[in-house]
Amino acid sequence: MKYYLVAGEASGDLHGANLMKAVKELDPEAEFRFFGGDLMEAEAQEPVKHYAEMAYMGIVEVVLNLPTILKNMDLCKKDILAWQPDVLILIDFPGFNLKIAEFAKKNGFLVCYYISPKVWAWNQKRVLKIKKIVDHLFCILPFEVDFYKKWGMNVDYVGNPLLDAISAFKPNRAFLGETLLENKTLIALLPGSRKQEVSRMLPPMLAVAANYPDYQFVIAGAPSFKPEYYTQFVGDSQIPVLFGSTYDLLANVQAAIVASGTATLETALFHVPQVVVYKGNPIFIAVARLIVKTRFISLVNLIMDKLIVKELIQDGCTPQTIDTELDKLLGNKPYRQQILDGYRQLDKRMGKPGASEHTAKLIIKYTSQKMEQAPLCRDI
Repeated sequence: MKYYLVAGEASGDLHGANLMKAVKELDPEAEFRFFGGDLMEAEAQEPVKHYAEMAYMGIVEVVLNLPTILKNMDLCKKDILAWQPDVLILIDFPGFNLKIAEFAKKNGFLVCYYISPKVWAWNQKRVLKIKKIVDHLFCILPFEVDFYKKWGMNVDYVGNPLLDAISAFKPNRAFLGETLLENKTLIALLPGSRKQEVSRMLPPMLAVAANYPDYQFVIAGAPSFKPEYYTQFVGDSQIPVLFGSTYDLLANVQAAIVASGTATLETALFHVPQVVVYKGNPIFIAVARLIVKTRFISLVNLIMDKLIVKELIQDGCTPQTIDTELDKLLGNKPYRQQILDGYRQLDKRMGKPGASEHTAKLIIKYTSQKMEQAPLCRDI
């Protein structure tokens, strides 16, 4: 069967690659075409469009880059029509993918949405539109199933694909030696995968480093950037940027400063005490505070529905506040243990690996059913 996937950011690339791998196990004749990144490319071929050319964060950035976004959207629509896939698989990235879903549905394609849009956070009435344009929705957060049921929508809960990625991770035992980090106590900096995130989050993260001369800070570089991009922030400091080894880094650090996003959950699943930070465009944040209906921004706290890790947001995200929290993570043993205890509760709630395989089975099942029904529809 022919599978068309659309992923617009680093996390989607990771989950898309694992999903493709699972599909190939079940359907050896599978053909793929996709918008995505390097990890998905390793499972198939070069993407139609790399996500590095698609990811924009916040209202202002979207408006400023609207011509490019519309051009990418038009390319995606034309390419889907030209390739005629048996199923369209949209991965997160709702601002773009819900438009593609609407287009695909109108043109008779089966639409599967993997990693549901976070409509529970704001503008919940968008569920009504999703019901019309998405045939099958796959959720990765436990509380989402009940949320969608309240709106009369049946969804499939498949577990969380991060568990798949982490269970498949094989530590590089030579990591510390190869990166010249032996005999050093490490602190990880995960500033995000988008330029807007890195430019806002990395400077206050780096400003803290000088206060900890006995520790080695290390930046987890996003695969969509070249090393030179980080030079403007790092300058002449002795803070290395490592690419393609985030999990090896998390397996060897004492603490982490993490930009809000998927990385907060990854860090927690590695049982690394962390402080979550976020700085966005002031206009976007002001609007978000009026309409967002959640108490937390980090996935760790959202899933547990209580404060497990500290969140420093906007004006509360400064070198001083980060320093205060990092000092507690490193030196306050009861506080550190409290976070680790919270992580163990999170492990139980998250369950076991298998999301990619479960989702692949359902997609193949639903696509096969659609293909079997298609001749009957044409006869009618």
